[in-house]
Amino acid sequence: MSRPIQNRTCIFCSIVAREAPASFVHEDEELVAFMDINPVTPGHLLVVPRAHLPALADVPDTVAARMFTVAQRLAAALRSTELLTEGINLFYADGAAAFQSVFHSHLHVIPRFRGDGFRFHIHRGADPSRAHLDEAAAVIRTAAAG
Repeated sequence: MSRPIQNRTCIFCSIVAREAPASFVHEDEELVAFMDINPVTPGHLLVVPRAHLPALADVPDTVAARMFTVAQRLAAALRSTELLTEGINLFYADGAAAFQSVFHSHLHVIPRFRGDGFRFHIHRGADPSRAHLDEAAAVIRTAAAG
Protein backbone atom coordinates (compact mmCIF):
# COMPACT_ATOMS: atom_id res chain seq x y z
CA MET A 1 0.00 0.00 0.00
CA SER A 2 1.42 3.38 -0.97
CA ARG A 3 1.40 6.11 1.64
CA PRO A 4 -1.53 8.52 1.10
CA ILE A 5 -0.86 12.16 0.38
CA GLN A 6 -1.35 14.11 3.61
CA ASN A 7 -1.48 17.73 4.72
CA ARG A 8 0.13 18.24 8.11
CA THR A 9 -2.21 21.12 8.99
CA CYS A 10 -5.35 19.02 8.37
CA ILE A 11 -6.97 17.44 11.43
CA PHE A 12 -8.31 14.52 9.38
CA CYS A 13 -4.82 13.83 7.98
CA SER A 14 -3.57 13.83 11.58
CA ILE A 15 -6.27 11.33 12.52
CA VAL A 16 -5.44 9.11 9.53
CA ALA A 17 -1.74 9.23 10.53
CA ARG A 18 -2.69 8.34 14.15
CA GLU A 19 -1.22 11.64 15.36
CA ALA A 20 -4.61 12.78 16.70
CA PRO A 21 -7.08 10.61 18.59
CA ALA A 22 -10.19 9.13 17.05
CA SER A 23 -12.67 6.36 17.76
CA PHE A 24 -12.45 4.26 14.60
CA VAL A 25 -15.26 2.05 13.34
CA HIS A 26 -13.77 1.15 9.95
CA GLU A 27 -10.37 1.06 8.26
CA ASP A 28 -9.24 -0.18 4.86
CA GLU A 29 -6.54 0.80 2.36
CA GLU A 30 -8.45 3.85 1.03
CA LEU A 31 -10.73 4.95 3.86
CA VAL A 32 -11.25 5.29 7.56
CA ALA A 33 -14.45 5.96 9.45
CA PHE A 34 -14.63 7.33 12.95
CA MET A 35 -16.98 8.96 15.43
CA ASP A 36 -17.62 12.69 14.95
CA ILE A 37 -16.41 14.62 18.02
CA ASN A 38 -19.26 17.14 17.55
CA PRO A 39 -22.10 14.74 16.80
CA VAL A 40 -25.51 15.85 15.62
CA THR A 41 -26.90 12.71 17.29
CA PRO A 42 -25.30 9.76 19.12
CA GLY A 43 -23.59 7.47 16.59
CA HIS A 44 -22.73 10.27 14.10
CA LEU A 45 -19.84 8.95 11.97
CA LEU A 46 -17.48 10.37 9.34
CA VAL A 47 -16.22 8.36 6.36
CA VAL A 48 -12.89 9.87 5.27
CA PRO A 49 -10.36 9.07 2.52
CA ARG A 50 -6.85 8.41 3.78
CA ALA A 51 -5.49 10.78 1.12
CA HIS A 52 -5.89 14.54 1.59
CA LEU A 53 -8.58 15.36 -0.96
CA PRO A 54 -10.02 18.80 -0.09
CA ALA A 55 -12.98 19.01 -2.50
CA LEU A 56 -15.46 16.61 -4.06
CA ALA A 57 -13.88 17.22 -7.47
CA ASP A 58 -10.57 15.90 -6.05
CA VAL A 59 -12.06 12.52 -5.09
CA PRO A 60 -11.49 9.77 -7.67
CA ASP A 61 -14.67 7.99 -8.77
CA THR A 62 -13.56 4.72 -7.20
CA VAL A 63 -12.92 6.39 -3.83
CA ALA A 64 -16.26 8.23 -3.94
CA ALA A 65 -18.06 4.97 -4.69
CA ARG A 66 -16.20 3.24 -1.87
CA MET A 67 -17.13 6.09 0.53
CA PHE A 68 -20.79 5.53 -0.24
CA THR A 69 -20.47 1.74 0.07
CA VAL A 70 -18.81 2.05 3.49
CA ALA A 71 -21.39 4.64 4.60
CA GLN A 72 -24.19 2.32 3.50
CA ARG A 73 -22.69 -0.59 5.47
CA LEU A 74 -22.17 1.58 8.57
CA ALA A 75 -25.72 2.93 8.32
CA ALA A 76 -27.00 -0.64 8.37
CA ALA A 77 -24.76 -1.37 11.36
CA LEU A 78 -26.14 1.69 13.19
CA ARG A 79 -29.68 0.44 12.62
CA SER A 80 -28.74 -2.90 14.23
CA THR A 81 -27.41 -1.29 17.43
CA GLU A 82 -29.22 -0.02 20.49
CA LEU A 83 -28.51 3.58 19.40
CA LEU A 84 -31.73 5.39 18.54
CA THR A 85 -31.83 5.25 14.74
CA GLU A 86 -35.19 5.70 13.00
CA GLY A 87 -33.52 7.01 9.85
CA ILE A 88 -30.12 7.97 8.43
CA ASN A 89 -28.86 11.10 6.70
CA LEU A 90 -25.79 10.94 4.49
CA PHE A 91 -24.38 14.45 4.18
CA TYR A 92 -21.46 15.70 2.11
CA ALA A 93 -20.50 19.38 2.25
CA ASP A 94 -18.38 20.63 -0.66
CA GLY A 95 -17.08 24.15 -0.06
CA ALA A 96 -17.54 26.77 2.63
CA ALA A 97 -20.90 27.92 1.21
CA ALA A 98 -22.13 24.32 1.66
CA PHE A 99 -20.99 24.31 5.32
CA GLN A 100 -17.72 22.42 4.78
CA SER A 101 -15.56 23.27 7.80
CA VAL A 102 -12.76 20.70 7.45
CA PHE A 103 -11.32 20.85 3.95
CA HIS A 104 -10.63 17.14 3.64
CA SER A 105 -13.32 15.13 1.89
CA HIS A 106 -15.70 13.42 4.31
CA LEU A 107 -19.15 11.90 4.29
CA HIS A 108 -21.32 12.24 7.39
CA VAL A 109 -23.44 9.27 8.46
CA ILE A 110 -25.99 10.72 10.86
CA PRO A 111 -28.49 8.57 12.75
CA ARG A 112 -31.87 10.33 12.92
CA PHE A 113 -34.90 10.01 15.12
CA ARG A 114 -38.09 12.00 15.65
CA GLY A 115 -37.46 15.06 17.78
CA ASP A 116 -33.64 14.94 17.47
CA GLY A 117 -33.60 18.69 16.78
CA PHE A 118 -31.53 18.50 13.58
CA ARG A 119 -33.05 20.09 10.51
CA PHE A 120 -32.27 21.98 7.39
CA HIS A 121 -34.11 25.25 7.05
CA ILE A 122 -34.80 25.65 3.37
CA HIS A 123 -36.16 28.90 2.02
CA ARG A 124 -37.40 28.22 -1.47
CA GLY A 125 -37.93 30.95 -4.02
CA ALA A 126 -40.56 31.03 -6.72
CA ASP A 127 -41.10 27.84 -8.69
CA PRO A 128 -38.94 27.96 -11.83
CA SER A 129 -40.58 27.59 -15.21
CA ARG A 130 -39.98 24.44 -17.27
CA ALA A 131 -37.98 26.62 -19.69
CA HIS A 132 -35.63 27.71 -16.88
CA LEU A 133 -35.25 24.11 -15.71
CA ASP A 134 -34.53 22.94 -19.27
CA GLU A 135 -31.97 25.74 -19.72
CA ALA A 136 -30.17 24.85 -16.49
CA ALA A 137 -30.22 21.15 -17.44
CA ALA A 138 -28.62 21.96 -20.81
CA VAL A 139 -25.86 24.00 -19.15
CA ILE A 140 -25.11 21.18 -16.70
CA ARG A 141 -25.18 18.48 -19.42
CA THR A 142 -22.70 20.50 -21.49
CA ALA A 143 -20.38 21.01 -18.52
CA ALA A 144 -20.56 17.32 -17.56
CA ALA A 145 -19.76 16.21 -21.11
CA GLY A 146 -16.71 18.46 -21.33
